[in-house]
Parts: sequence; C-alpha cells; structure tokens
Amino acid sequence: MLHKLTRTFVRTAPRLHVALATCDSEVLEAQKLRYRVFADEMGARLPTRTPGVDRDIYDPHCEHLIVRDEARGRIVGTYRILSPAAARKVGGYYSENEFDLTRLQHLRSRMVEIGRSCIDADYRSGAVIALLWSGIARYMQEHGHDYLIGCASVSMRDGGHHAASMYNRLRTTHAAPLEYHVFPRHALPLDKLRGDLEATPPPLIKGYLRAGAWICGAPAWDPDFNTADLPVLLSMSKLGNKYARHFMGKAD
Repeated sequence: MLHKLTRTFVRTAPRLHVALATCDSEVLEAQKLRYRVFADEMGARLPTRTPGVDRDIYDPHCEHLIVRDEARGRIVGTYRILSPAAARKVGGYYSENEFDLTRLQHLRSRMVEIGRSCIDADYRSGAVIALLWSGIARYMQEHGHDYLIGCASVSMRDGGHHAASMYNRLRTTHAAPLEYHVFPRHALPLDKLRGDLEATPPPLIKGYLRAGAWICGAPAWDPDFNTADLPVLLSMSKLGNKYARHFMGKAD
C-alpha cells in the first residue's frame, strides 16, 4: 500500500529527493545499492540468491525509503522500514535475530523498526542522511507510530576494541532505563576487549543520539557483517526540539 509520503517529496538541493519507493524497480535499485555498500565495500557476507542484490525475508514486508539524485537518475541513499503490522506478518523484527526484545513487548503495537541504512560513497556529505531522517520522521508522524527501534552498527575491523570503548562511553550518557533493556544473543566479548580508547560514534549513531535515542543494552556481534550492533530505541515524544522543528515543522 502506498502512503502519503510517496506523493510528497522533501527537498534539500535541486537534485535530491526523498520518498518511499513506489515500484519494484526502485526497491531493486535500493537493494543493489545495499549490496555495493555492505558486500563490495564493507566485505559483509550477505545471504542473497541474486548476485549483486541484498535481499532477505524481511524486504517484501518493508517499505523502502530512498533518496534519489534526479539529475543523475540514481538512488543514492536508502533505509528500510518495518511497521508493527508488517512485523507481525513476517514473524517479528529483524532485531530479534540479534537481541531478546522481551522487555519491549508492550511497545510492539507502536514500534517501527528501521535498518539497512546505507549511502552511496559519492554522497556522504550529510545531506542524504538528513533527508533520510526527515523521511522517517514524517513517516512516523503521518502514521501515528510512537517508537523507533534499530541496530546501529560499528565496524569491528580493529577486532572490536573501538566498539567496546564506544559502548562503555555511551552507556554512561545515553543508557535506556532498565525496563527498556534488551539482551544480545551473541554478545560482544567486552571483557576481552579494550574499553578505554577514544571512540567517536559514527555519523549514524550520532544522529540517533542527537535525536534523543537510548542505547538499550550491550552490543551484539554480527559475524556476517563483522560489526558490533548497538540496540537503539527512540521515543518520538523525546525527539529533540531541534530535530522536531527541522524534520516535522513542530514548534517549541
């Protein structure tokens, strides 16, 4: 089903537009972008049946947010969105492969999962991620959903020391209340890693935190992507005023 967002574009520069994908060809192009970023660039092992395409069992149930460079005729950024109703149809959230979400059970009817975020290497200046965030914020507002959940990934190319150090820092400043904690199924071995390095969060995680998101527990290790994944929860009622004004036109 197509939603209002598919018919109203948000613009930042003359060539960049954000909207929900409206046809199979747009979804396929987004999945090809995901493959290029995750497999070709980052070395992830993706469980796909089609060469050059990142596709899994959740994709048919998701809506796909895309940023298109109209001047060049290409999709340059994407996020996929799994609504509460779609999560019920597919049997759960993707995050449940990595975390026990039992303590979030009472939020399921109001909780949207976002994931598979990626941006073309030529467009990582900040404009595309800002457009993706604006699209997500408007989607949440238009459909009345209250919570966003997702896995925010940190590279483990150094063996996980950076990820462990970053988590140790963030759990003192952005930890969720205990009643919202989730638990990794394949935990990052924090006790075997350095946790005292200067660790700056990547831009995506910075965006979550600036918007008011919580870190809901210790990171999980995703061996296929070779990342440490942090469980992130954002209540739309806690969305910072700056983000609310910018993305949804709210007043203070």
